[in-house]
Amino acid sequence: MLSVALALSGVADAQTKETVDLDMVSRIRQEAFHRSQVMATFSHLTEQIGPRLTNSPAMGEANTWTRSKFNEWGLVNVHDEAFDAFGRGWEFSNASVELLSPRVAPLYALPKAWTPGTNGPVEGEVIKVEIKKLADLDQYKGKLAGKILLLNDARDYERATKSDSHRHDDAGLAELQVFAVPKDVADAKADRAKKAKEYLEKQELTRATNAFFAEQGVLATISISGWDNGIIRVGGGGSRKAGEPVGVPELAMMAEHYNQLVRAVDQKQAVKLRVNVEARFTDTQDQPGYNTLAEIRGSGKADEIVMLGAHMDSWHTGTGAADNAAGVAVMMEAMRILKAVGAKPRRTIRVALWSGEEQGLIGSQDYVSKHFARYPEPTDPAQLKLPASMREPTGALQRQRDYDRFSAYFNMDNGSGRFRGIYAQENLAAVPIFEAWLAPFHDVGATTVATRNTGSTDHIAFDRVGLPGFQFIQDRLDYFTNVHHSNLDTWDHAEPEDLKQAAAIVASFVYNAAMREEKLPRKPLLTP
Repeated sequence: MLSVALALSGVADAQTKETVDLDMVSRIRQEAFHRSQVMATFSHLTEQIGPRLTNSPAMGEANTWTRSKFNEWGLVNVHDEAFDAFGRGWEFSNASVELLSPRVAPLYALPKAWTPGTNGPVEGEVIKVEIKKLADLDQYKGKLAGKILLLNDARDYERATKSDSHRHDDAGLAELQVFAVPKDVADAKADRAKKAKEYLEKQELTRATNAFFAEQGVLATISISGWDNGIIRVGGGGSRKAGEPVGVPELAMMAEHYNQLVRAVDQKQAVKLRVNVEARFTDTQDQPGYNTLAEIRGSGKADEIVMLGAHMDSWHTGTGAADNAAGVAVMMEAMRILKAVGAKPRRTIRVALWSGEEQGLIGSQDYVSKHFARYPEPTDPAQLKLPASMREPTGALQRQRDYDRFSAYFNMDNGSGRFRGIYAQENLAAVPIFEAWLAPFHDVGATTVATRNTGSTDHIAFDRVGLPGFQFIQDRLDYFTNVHHSNLDTWDHAEPEDLKQAAAIVASFVYNAAMREEKLPRKPLLTP
């Protein structure tokens, strides 16, 4: 069966053939493969600055350092751009949990972001609670003072049945080229409404539980990590918003240690822990977040824009390596390469290092709404409580000045794996263009254009308002088995050769987009 990408590439033969400047691509490859600085950038972000929780001091350091590199490389219009008050900054420096009874042993747990510290070691009896709805709180009134709470059931250990690390083979790439017909608009809208309802209910329960635990004198709470094998997968708790209850110290514990606590409690043993968490909020009031931007100014079509980007924020327990220092280092390296080879693009090439992605694409969503397009603010109070990325569009799209000047946005945010191609986001007219642009990189494994959509990261902020926004197909490596949002998201899980290959492809793609006669074609805007 002829693949969709191959069949559509035939369309290019019936139209004007896409021009690719192979001399420039060769120069890009030489710079990327033989004089790379991508790992130096990656190393500084991960091992000098470290994890970059949105609005933390480390995120501010990352904004400052990336600006300095852009200026050093000769980029222009280098600046930070604020997005609306995100919340307070937070950081932690230490966490320890010790089993005191029925035996003595160290246990491994890490705090959830935006939760308070313990203000020194605390000791308490361990009990298990079950809270799934607001009414469940009533049964625990007057029973929790001085206690440390287990919030989840034990979980059966899932023994590995396949390799942790995965690269796409021919069969896997072929599967990506099969387009799955999506649900009707009405069904998709119903699904979004269901997710929005669940989100609001969860937020309400979290706020009530935070306040209740603090009022009742709970010392700390412990949840089970989402993954086995000693990995701690952890995100946020408490609240980043000033004035909202932050609750009590919250930790996520490796499953193999958590399970033994549950078993001991279930067997009516007297379980006692000592917990010490050094964590603090770094602001007393909500603060704006900041995206970092820089440009290579175009000539001839300088008012038109090609963008590339990645989110620079991360979670706090690893070093934010695969998620997403890898993407940031690749996008920065692509800009450095273009300056190093003396590229003179017709369109302006703009790089954006986003913040607030982990909390709902906040930085990119705000940027797109201010510069390109947005839907009217909802009047429904429930919709206003949702992140902008979850809201239902209300009214006609409001186009900003640069909407018609925009050509394309290219994103990286699926770990550090090698590029194998690109998702076309159902933009069939872009498929033959991308096929032509990928041809010089077939020898390094990038061959596939998939018509299907992919989501959950910053290109969606562009795609949602009808602008061409794309994410690359990547080898997964161990991103979704060991690394994603875990304490193992560190330098050692990255592949340097893969990052070099990705930087070359990104530099080539944005250069091609900046040089072609027409802006990239747009797919029809789907009316929600």
